[in-house]
Amino acid sequence: MESQGMYSHNMVGSNDLARSKQFYDATFKAIGGNEAIQDEKGRLIYMHNGGIFLVTQPIDGQPATAGNGCTIGLAMDSPEQADAWHAAGVANGGTAIEDPPGVREGGMGALYLAYLRDPDGNKLCALKRM
Repeated sequence: MESQGMYSHNMVGSNDLARSKQFYDATFKAIGGNEAIQDEKGRLIYMHNGGIFLVTQPIDGQPATAGNGCTIGLAMDSPEQADAWHAAGVANGGTAIEDPPGVREGGMGALYLAYLRDPDGNKLCALKRM
């Protein structure tokens, strides 16, 4: 069986799953996704455009913390979709970080980027290649 690549899923920790569900339901719905499916362990599962994103209380029982240096990138269809995602996040407990949403030039060409921290401090980036 041949591998299809290395990406499988992203999972972040949360200290308040109800708060996280409000934030992530809003941000995923803003880009055409669905609300979370909750499994028997209470984990929030989001499936959209072939990707899987999960939110869980840490399995080791310790408090959830944001990874220093970690950023989770979410592909967008347009700058407008990135803006809707960003606005939904800010309106539902997220924090706008970095520069305001907009085009940035870099080694990978022009990118439209919007950054948020979720209510637990995890760093998220909406990205549209221009």
